[in-house]
Amino acid sequence: MIIKNAKFLTSIANVDKLGQLDLPQFAFVGRSNVGKSSLLNALTNRKSLAKTSSTPGRTRLVNVFEINSSFYFVDLPGYGFAKASKSEQAGWQKLIGTYLENSKNLKLVFVLLDCRHDITEKDEQMLEYLYTYQIPFQIIVTKTDKLNKSELRKNLQILATQTKVGLGDIIAVSSTKKTNLDAILKLIKEKLTKEEL
Repeated sequence: MIIKNAKFLTSIANVDKLGQLDLPQFAFVGRSNVGKSSLLNALTNRKSLAKTSSTPGRTRLVNVFEINSSFYFVDLPGYGFAKASKSEQAGWQKLIGTYLENSKNLKLVFVLLDCRHDITEKDEQMLEYLYTYQIPFQIIVTKTDKLNKSELRKNLQILATQTKVGLGDIIAVSSTKKTNLDAILKLIKEKLTKEEL
């Protein structure tokens, strides 16, 4: 698949408005500073489609991007941001949960994990949530350019064990070097081809 055009569509804070998204959707979720914005920019080959920040937790709304006029990328708020108040975090969780449980057009959730770190309690909760509600997901391990090959192999095996998926079921990417982005685009094409194309 080639992404020929991508544009920011809207930011959503209201749960009800999420139901108005009528095209197939691919959601991106992960803890703050895991590299969601960088990955979205790399996939679409746009430098500033999604705003990146050195300050974790800047994505506080559900940001929707229209891709090839045929489907959406949905950027969900990063979880585990320590400086956010408990009420803010509860609001994000409600927004994310309501979207994941009720979106009829959601095809796949990309769960992003940083290759340099073990999964957190928030990551575990997200994966358990997706398992419980039988929401299809794909684990993406980010920032692979930050480790050498032996460190990366070791950490990928650890993450595969922690997430209870096979090592071959993890897509390891670098947004900076644009490695393995084709694997994500291929998966998106397969999901669309089954039902939409």
